[in-house]
Amino acid sequence: MNFNDPRHPWARLTAAARQLQDERDASAPYGFATRVTALAFSTELKVASLFDRLALRAFGVAALLALGSVALNYNSITNATTPAPAETVAAASDELILPTTDAVAVVFEIAD
Repeated sequence: MNFNDPRHPWARLTAAARQLQDERDASAPYGFATRVTALAFSTELKVASLFDRLALRAFGVAALLALGSVALNYNSITNATTPAPAETVAAASDELILPTTDAVAVVFEIAD
């Protein structure tokens, strides 16, 4: 099978195809865009999983809880970052300073 032979049927077929001019109209038929749009909107929406439906809401709730936690503990955060007098720091350099209020207890007190 020598495809380079000009008498081979494949070579004659491809040569004839190269000489053919396509004179057909290449534009879309009338109403094509309307039909495509109607088909796009007529398809059923796929059923999303429960995770897909609630993920953004769960993220919003988590963000609100985080902001609320910071707001409730703002005094503890600012008191812990204020510089202490030099003699207190020198005397307690070996001690670990813990917050004096319990965040969970504060939330339960507000809930009552």
